[in-house]
Amino acid sequence: MRILIKNGRIIDGTGAPAHPGCLALENDRILGAGSPGQFPDHAFDQVIDAGGKAVCPGFIDSHSHSDVMVFKEPHLLAKVMQGITTEMLGQDGISMAPLPAEYISPWRKNLAGLDGDMEELDWSFATTSGYLDMLERNGSGTNLCYLAPHGNVRMEAMGLGSGVANDASLDRMRTVLRRELDAGAFGLSTGLIYMPCAYADTREMVELCRVAAAYDRPLVIHQRSEADTILDSMREVIAIGRDSGVAVHFSHFKICGKNNADKFEQVLALLEEAKAAGIRVSFDQYPYVAGSTMLGVILPAWVHDGGTDRLLERLASPEARARITRDIHTGIPGWDNFVAFAGLDGIFVTDVKTDANRDVIGLNLVQLGERRGKEPLEATYDLLLQEANAVGMVDFYGLEEHVKAFIARPEMNVCTDGLLGGTPHPRVYGAFPRVLGKYVREEGVLPLEEAVRKMTSRPAQVFGIRERGALRAGWYADVVVFDPETIIDKGTFTEPRQHPDGLHHVFVNGAHVVRDGRPTDAALSGKVLRA
Repeated sequence: MRILIKNGRIIDGTGAPAHPGCLALENDRILGAGSPGQFPDHAFDQVIDAGGKAVCPGFIDSHSHSDVMVFKEPHLLAKVMQGITTEMLGQDGISMAPLPAEYISPWRKNLAGLDGDMEELDWSFATTSGYLDMLERNGSGTNLCYLAPHGNVRMEAMGLGSGVANDASLDRMRTVLRRELDAGAFGLSTGLIYMPCAYADTREMVELCRVAAAYDRPLVIHQRSEADTILDSMREVIAIGRDSGVAVHFSHFKICGKNNADKFEQVLALLEEAKAAGIRVSFDQYPYVAGSTMLGVILPAWVHDGGTDRLLERLASPEARARITRDIHTGIPGWDNFVAFAGLDGIFVTDVKTDANRDVIGLNLVQLGERRGKEPLEATYDLLLQEANAVGMVDFYGLEEHVKAFIARPEMNVCTDGLLGGTPHPRVYGAFPRVLGKYVREEGVLPLEEAVRKMTSRPAQVFGIRERGALRAGWYADVVVFDPETIIDKGTFTEPRQHPDGLHHVFVNGAHVVRDGRPTDAALSGKVLRA
């Protein structure tokens, strides 16, 4: 199949100036980009007149949570309809593989609030190789990459309990990590606020990152604090990068809590310090002042010790609840207290597992308490207990000026970091169009060509994704056609499931998956990519 996109404004993904031209595709590859009229129409099976719209590489979502949802909704329209053609799974240190058989039940409960759950899924894949093979058999609308999650690696080596890893446990973790990297994982991810990752000390992280560095694959890190102790947290990450030699990629980089705004300049200074020390530093960002994760993160780390089953036992105990409430109100040094920096009225329930509690989706925790006739934290503990911790949330934490400043930073690339269940964060449907519409066209935060680079070749370079991210002859035909004058996100926090305006065509490996702003009936054309 030969396809010609003519009369376009070519933005090749490298940051080079846009120019009039055409793009020729042949099967799953780019045949070439040329000047207007260079390719004759009659030589192609299909000709698309772009009418002066932008023609660019497909967008790469460097922080995705489609790990489970791809088996329920393999076309992944929330992503494809905003121009995303490649996704990076395995985020935050807790994902699908490795997954030893004896931990399937507790791990599914631990993972459900972040990536969802699926009863009919065969959870016996055991390793990254097994999971990637299952993804291939399933098929997907986007290309899928995978990071080796630290929490899964730690679980296989030493279970779900707390405690510092000894030499024997570190040896087992290194062996597991090498196996997963050999299977094609694009790096190592961790989430140092999620269990069991949070139990790791700096030495454990350095030892694992030395393995990743030997493969020249990055550490993708949800750092230990994005709030009160963010400066100490960044210093730890810098030390990990310095001592291990690993490239460091901060996940969803931000400062949480308006009370922490005075740390902004010091945060930027630490980025510069890391680069001056020779550490390769990058970060991804979603363009909103609210985040999204699982509601269980509002609980102190000790509540999670031993896995979800132990967490539920503690939530059923009046004595443990009283201790949790004291810790939330007084704080624990080094712990990101979501209630403190977002407020009970700034944390909203977005997803639950059972029908019994669907009436609280969309309520903040104050409203949850009112609906249930209880003090807000007590109502929250009830909800987590009833839903076996499988509850999603949105939290409002930040400042718009910080969002814009981070978008403009050279280390930045765009991501969604969207949880796909329930009433999701609007970034699931609109992160990339929001950057192009709000921050490029309306506010002039950065040039269009640079924004496209941050969505395409920049993440491809950071993660070592080959032959994607730029419009080059012989590279894979992941292509987006959009109108820079009209593209914009439409989703809101109350009605997030809305596809954007201004995006007209999407090709994934040469297959026409969005035509004139509507999904086509094209077969699943995404590929599972291996590093």
